[in-house]
Amino acid sequence: MSQMQGWAATEAGKPLSLQTFDLGALGAEEVEVAVDYCGICHSDLSMIKNEWGMSRFPFVPGHEVIGRVTALGEHAKGLAMGQRVGIGWTASSCMHCKQCLSGHQNLCPEGLATIGGGHQGGFADKVRSHWAWAVPLPEGIDLASAGPLLCGGITVLKPFLSYRVSPGARVGVVGIGGLGHMALKFARAWGCEVTAFTSNAAKADEARAFGAHNIVSSRDASAIKAIAGSLDMLLVTVNVPLDWNALLGTLAPMGRMHVVGAVLEPIPVPIFTLMMGEREVSSSPTGSPVDIATLLDFATRHDIRPQVEMFPMDQVNEALRHLADGNARYRIVLEAKAS
Repeated sequence: MSQMQGWAATEAGKPLSLQTFDLGALGAEEVEVAVDYCGICHSDLSMIKNEWGMSRFPFVPGHEVIGRVTALGEHAKGLAMGQRVGIGWTASSCMHCKQCLSGHQNLCPEGLATIGGGHQGGFADKVRSHWAWAVPLPEGIDLASAGPLLCGGITVLKPFLSYRVSPGARVGVVGIGGLGHMALKFARAWGCEVTAFTSNAAKADEARAFGAHNIVSSRDASAIKAIAGSLDMLLVTVNVPLDWNALLGTLAPMGRMHVVGAVLEPIPVPIFTLMMGEREVSSSPTGSPVDIATLLDFATRHDIRPQVEMFPMDQVNEALRHLADGNARYRIVLEAKAS
């Protein structure tokens, strides 16, 4: 038996409180990880507020965990005690369905999220996952800033992996926030010509520092029209309604608009805009363990680090308010107390 202490959401929209949970016996294929750092994602806020209608209270949020293996189930593979690992959005998958066997474990119908579905997350002293989802960290990675790579990072890199975006492709990124600033860094390191779309002119210099070659105001219809037909991929990282027809118009023939922001309203898609240029609209969640390992290696090789603000774990409610108020620049990471 093992107990954990974590900052739990006990009802929708209320501040978190420190709670103790009995995790029971460690599963044969599980690992237990002592938390050193845990990023805060906007998805944590959405789950705390139950915006998606899938939260099961009480639960401990946090799904961008950096920590050390402290216990191994008898059938856990490929990991060692004390090894540094990362755990992202997914805590387990069945490992026998078509999706798992074809390397798309993140799409497993029986997959269990790290937070909100009866599983306790990383705003805590420890967390558990299936061994395959505790991804070993490469040597040289910056531990303090690595957590956001495990959710936000893989979310924006996944379309590059899935659709084989070529170096030299022309890539647009809509939104320079928690997801978008990482997307700019990855697209630039990938070798792409990068255009940043932002509604905030004050972010132009920051966007260039993150990797953008070009800046377009997302509120300027004429500026958007001026780049019509030029982009091979447009990555939408925001979760608000936009002028979708204008954005689709920026795509080159066979271009793709890929949405990773959790837009809750339906997106109108004019079929002739797609049809006449063989354009596509798509979306994706995070990625498989192999995708995440690929991301971590790529980020380490190119020294890609999310821009983070650090808070002690016991100031989690202050950190969540900072994020909810739109003040995060650009990701928040909680640091656990040294044990």
